[in-house]
Amino acid sequence: MESYSYKTRGTCSREIRFKLDGDIIRNVEFDMGCQGNTTGISRLVEGMSIDEAISRLEGIDCRGRGTSCPDQLACALKQAKK
Repeated sequence: MESYSYKTRGTCSREIRFKLDGDIIRNVEFDMGCQGNTTGISRLVEGMSIDEAISRLEGIDCRGRGTSCPDQLACALKQAKK
């Protein structure tokens, strides 16, 4: 299992840490952000494939910022996939 860290942009959360078991997402943790929302996102994507999570989360906007914590997780997963 590989560990990843991603510095977020444009959100209240500052960093996302996660592990990948092949293409399966494990142990997502957000540093800062809205605790209820980020915990919910983390639990929902646990065990999900990278592609499924990206397709569900990419493009979600938070208050006109052009991004959100879910969208930033999609960005992190896309980067890890390379």
